[in-house]
Amino acid sequence: MRKVTFCLVVAGMIISCGKQKKEETVAKAETVVEEVSKGLAAVSGAMMENAVIYEANIRQYSEEGSFKAFTKDIPTLKNLGVKILWVMPIYPISTTKSKGSLGSYYAISDYTKVNPEFGTLEDFRELVRTAHDNGIYVVLDWVANHTGWDHVWLKEHPEFYTKNDKGEITHTVGTDWTDVADLDYDNEEMRKGMLDAMKYWVEQEGVDGFRCDVAGMVPVDFWNNTVAELKKIKPVFMLAEGWESELMEKAFDMGYGWDTHHVMNHIAKGENTVDAWDKRMVQVDSMYAKDDILMNFTSNHDENSWNGTVQERMGDSKELFAALSYVAPGMPLIYSGQEYDMDKRLLFFEKDTIIKKKDVFYPLYEKLGKLKNENSALHGGKNAASYNRIKTSADTKVLAFKREKEGDKVVFVANMTKESVKFTAEYDGKFKDYLSGEYVDGAKGQEYELDPWQYLILIKQE
Repeated sequence: MRKVTFCLVVAGMIISCGKQKKEETVAKAETVVEEVSKGLAAVSGAMMENAVIYEANIRQYSEEGSFKAFTKDIPTLKNLGVKILWVMPIYPISTTKSKGSLGSYYAISDYTKVNPEFGTLEDFRELVRTAHDNGIYVVLDWVANHTGWDHVWLKEHPEFYTKNDKGEITHTVGTDWTDVADLDYDNEEMRKGMLDAMKYWVEQEGVDGFRCDVAGMVPVDFWNNTVAELKKIKPVFMLAEGWESELMEKAFDMGYGWDTHHVMNHIAKGENTVDAWDKRMVQVDSMYAKDDILMNFTSNHDENSWNGTVQERMGDSKELFAALSYVAPGMPLIYSGQEYDMDKRLLFFEKDTIIKKKDVFYPLYEKLGKLKNENSALHGGKNAASYNRIKTSADTKVLAFKREKEGDKVVFVANMTKESVKFTAEYDGKFKDYLSGEYVDGAKGQEYELDPWQYLILIKQE
């Protein structure tokens, strides 16, 4: 009898110790989140209205290619009006079937650890803490469609993966992504494991949301259910690498403005006129709900590495389209290095380095960021400012539109060609040219002339 009592006491001690250890772990996680999130308001619709988003390529951002080196420059991003920091995948990279000497960030071997190439988990926590101290939200790049071939699931849960007719695990069909194994979303346990991994970063590391890689290749119901669960922890910001409107019905706040980007490229090359921009704006109105947000960009990691630099694609029009990405409806993106006039394609599977030299674009992004942050006429979130085209006598060459909200009014006028253009505009008033500081008096029927690719951001004066 005494022996049984002793066993019960020991069992009780084990259970008590286990419970205490679990409680200590939870308390520790809560302390980490509290520390890294201190003083930062929760994600909200209001912060999305005037935000600039920055894509951080940790490997290539500095010579060190580390969290620490990037963290030092976060106050610089604040100067550019950045409010959301999208960090490209930070997780360990698979070496099996990898491409290049370092492999792809998107071939992940563990969803809940950090790549030692970039530093330690504590280094990442300091990055998040510093971002939050500067009023910047941090979203992680999440790869839900596939894993690298070294992922623990390949050994422990091969049933989580798509298989061919021979029963072999395969890479994603229809792609050349041979360095990754395709996940099977018919498997409910895999879905649960994916949710748990995402919850870890929100619950225990204090991140503020996710940019989800090839989101349209993952079932929408997974995203809807997963984001609903994440929001039980705290409000999160969700960016889909996709343009499908159904992604933004429930799960995602913002999608990619891919077609807007392509229109910019075609106009820059002289392949399209302003008419293509007008058609795109009509398309956006018809395809998306009023509270859907599209991300505007002139570059990102895919465009830069595979399709060319901004200079290659846009040439002398690159400043105009940078400005347009800020003043058009939506949220503007800066990709790592754009603020330093980067004119090289960054290597994707190897170490490369951005040269930091402030020239044309840093001060331009600084001014555009300030205007985006402070002027409600440029709100581009769930309660966006209005967008109305202004008719000109050269509508296929000159893009002119006005945006208004809460008494603020901004007019954008641009020559979208490589030749000088004379024109009249059906608009009048007194304006201040935001970039030059000069005052402009406009009247209907008055003739104007703009140099090739010249643009004006005009602030309406009462």
